[in-house]
Amino acid sequence: MKIVDIEIIPIFPRIAARNADQKARFRDINRRTIFKVKADNGIVGYGDARCEAPPRSSVEPLIGRSPFDFLNANLNTGLMGALYDAMGKHLGAPAYKLMGQKVRDRVPVAAWTRPASPEDLSREVQRAAAQGYKIFKMHTCEYYDVLEQNRAVEAVAPEGFWMHYDFNHNRGLTAVLRLVHELEKSRVVGMIEDPLKLNDIDGWRRLREKTRLPILMHVPQLGGGQEIMRGCADAYMVGEVGVGVSMARGFACAEANVSTVVQLTGGTLTKAMAMHLAAVLPTVSHSINLDDQYEEDVTKARIPVVEGCSPVPEAPGLGVEVDEAALARAAANRPTAIPRHLGVLHLAGGHRLYTPSFPGVSRLLGFPEGNIRGLRLEVWEDDGSKEFAQVYARVEKEGPVLE
Repeated sequence: MKIVDIEIIPIFPRIAARNADQKARFRDINRRTIFKVKADNGIVGYGDARCEAPPRSSVEPLIGRSPFDFLNANLNTGLMGALYDAMGKHLGAPAYKLMGQKVRDRVPVAAWTRPASPEDLSREVQRAAAQGYKIFKMHTCEYYDVLEQNRAVEAVAPEGFWMHYDFNHNRGLTAVLRLVHELEKSRVVGMIEDPLKLNDIDGWRRLREKTRLPILMHVPQLGGGQEIMRGCADAYMVGEVGVGVSMARGFACAEANVSTVVQLTGGTLTKAMAMHLAAVLPTVSHSINLDDQYEEDVTKARIPVVEGCSPVPEAPGLGVEVDEAALARAAANRPTAIPRHLGVLHLAGGHRLYTPSFPGVSRLLGFPEGNIRGLRLEVWEDDGSKEFAQVYARVEKEGPVLE
């Protein structure tokens, strides 16, 4: 079997209806690329990644080669999904059989959202629980109070539901320690990702000694092996770093009895690839895929979530069927137009900070992320009012305005 062509198809599926009125917040979430690998035996493999469409030159070296030449390669994960889909279809076997021994039939999966106000997060947690999820990932941010967000989750989350907070690897230990100690008292906090700058190896080890919460490292700066040996984290991220790196890191973590978290983001094809990867890595905690962010997709069915987990597909290849008509519709869509808007940051003392978009609070006010209580952001979209026009013009001229 030889590759005769690879199509690179940019798509813009509609975002979930519940988020359609928050275009600025969900900017570029629906910018995805489908890879369509065609072989000389008529087999077609499909893969998906949440990324800009790469240039044609990036796939030309694969033309005329066997897909099997690229087992466990570190190419674009969407392209790798298409290659595994083609190889599995050729062999009549699910993709995980090309990766290793299967160790689980179902994989815990996490719902997701962009940084949210306490009210929006409350609604999202209730939505996720109703859809069968038991884990929820969200990045914290500079313009909402994470303790207030967490109280909103505590008020609505069912028993056994927990949050995976991503702290954005942007702080030192002194800016994080009290926050982590406060959050570890909560019944709904299950994991903290990237609480410190990634190069602060000693800080990671010290924080891990001081907290009961599991901490997750996304991109080990020393490659993973050194961090594992130094006991920097309780879990390490795999997936988007590439299939080959993910396999190596995942099995290394298993040997050290350390957990991994799979993160591959896109639609159902992406989730299928993640399920196959998670099927063979022994210590996977959960998978994050973002397939819950789209009102439409390019497959004939979604992968269900039941009791917090999703099945590993057993059909050949990735095990999900592409709907060519749906693919054509998603490819015909245009990128979401972002309306003119302002960020209005409301501070606890009654002041307001106007910014061109989402504010960089740590730069503007000097406090590290998570160290200001009682702040919250309002996104003010152009409503045609004279007041908006005046404030927008002032911010354009003067930059951020604190009143």
